[in-house]
Amino acid sequence: MKSFTQLGNQFEEYLSTYQLPDNPSQLYEPLNYILAIGGKRIRPKLVLAAYNLYKEDVSFAFEAAMTVEFFHNFSLLHDDIMDDADLRRGKPSVHIKYDINSAILSGDVMLIYAYKFLEKYTGHNLKLFSLTTKTSIEVCEGQRMDMDFETRNDVAIEDYIRMIELKTSVLIGGALQMGAIIGGASEADQQHIYEFGRNIGIAFQIQDDLLDTFGTEALVGKKIGGDIRQKKKTYLYLKSLELLSASQTNRLKELYAVDGKMITEDQVEEVTALFRAAHVDVHCEELKLVYQQLAFSHLDTVSVSEDKKSVLRTFAEVLMGRES
Repeated sequence: MKSFTQLGNQFEEYLSTYQLPDNPSQLYEPLNYILAIGGKRIRPKLVLAAYNLYKEDVSFAFEAAMTVEFFHNFSLLHDDIMDDADLRRGKPSVHIKYDINSAILSGDVMLIYAYKFLEKYTGHNLKLFSLTTKTSIEVCEGQRMDMDFETRNDVAIEDYIRMIELKTSVLIGGALQMGAIIGGASEADQQHIYEFGRNIGIAFQIQDDLLDTFGTEALVGKKIGGDIRQKKKTYLYLKSLELLSASQTNRLKELYAVDGKMITEDQVEEVTALFRAAHVDVHCEELKLVYQQLAFSHLDTVSVSEDKKSVLRTFAEVLMGRES
């Protein structure tokens, strides 16, 4: 069983040798740019790790890993436009470096390539295409919910959890299930490994939201406070409404009131101070732990040796302990 680092190195080597067409250059240059600026490649490595639970030669799973890497980056290109995000992984976002139309179209072709990579797996085509289609629809539903929350005043914590499940965690679960499918896992193992990914994905997003407010730009790779500026109704905001005094709650709602304007830098500091007053970071850590433990309960049920599962267990522990 290969380590997560070894799997990542193998995928990076494969990705570095993969050649996209040269023309039209303005279509493919943004793809090469977003892929070149890196990232942790968590999702493609999860495809390989799940496959490696059942088979040794992970090279067979490279194209499936490319499917989730291309889909994930497609979603980032479009998300950065919708979120008006200038930075991605510490570098100018694609729509900033090129232009909005280039980012949209290059994102579109990345999505098409994501499906193209699956043509290799003739014995599993129907299941893989079905999983990818289901996951793609759910990610779009999650993004729409996230956008809608900005203008809704009745968002509940349960709504938030469902949104991040769709927007973030189903792709992590889908990546793992994809690797398990082509690795020949049983139906039961496929479901448990999916649930492991889905729940660890929720924990991951809760932590990501926490870092967006309480992290540092150098470590996180993006400007701190972006969720606050966008008035995103994250768990931090929703839980703070439950914990603050009446006057503090009213002030927080006032700052998040829909008026078509982003929150100013001074107001970002004020919102952050209210979050601190609610000690909402502690509650975030507790909720993250609940989903992390639920994820491990599903991993425990996967019918391979503990030695093999230790790679995924270590990955999750490191991910949840990360600073960026």
